[in-house]
Amino acid sequence: MIIREATTGDIKQIQIIRHAVRENRLSDPKRVTDDDCNTYINKRGKGWVCELGGKVSGFAIVDLVANNVWALFVHPDLEKQGAGRLLHDTMLDWYFSQTAKDIWLSTAPKTRAEIFYRKSGWAEKGVHGSGEIKFEMTVKDWKNYKKGSVKTKPE
Repeated sequence: MIIREATTGDIKQIQIIRHAVRENRLSDPKRVTDDDCNTYINKRGKGWVCELGGKVSGFAIVDLVANNVWALFVHPDLEKQGAGRLLHDTMLDWYFSQTAKDIWLSTAPKTRAEIFYRKSGWAEKGVHGSGEIKFEMTVKDWKNYKKGSVKTKPE
């Protein structure tokens, strides 16, 4: 499994993954355009992709302008292999290396994403948009989460 920075050349595969997901689906697939992806990857923040067997299996994009996670998705056929965790952690490490501002995201309630974010140290802060749960992460909470998630070898 390889995590690398996303490029404009990855947008086609990013869109395929975004439209293949089973949860947090876009009500209108045309709502997120290739130009939107390009803007968020190259102008507003940064993106990463996870390659598994030479194929892009997931992606994450963070927005430094609005201080939020714009997207974090793994292709449903390649879930539960650790790509989401690696993308999430890479994204937040980079984000907090750029700023100490709190970051937020939203996701649909009663989804695996909700469980994932709760287990990843995100704090629920209310409702966003059309009934999504709004989560926030502080730099302090991220450091504490990382400290607690480090596995040490038994002596």
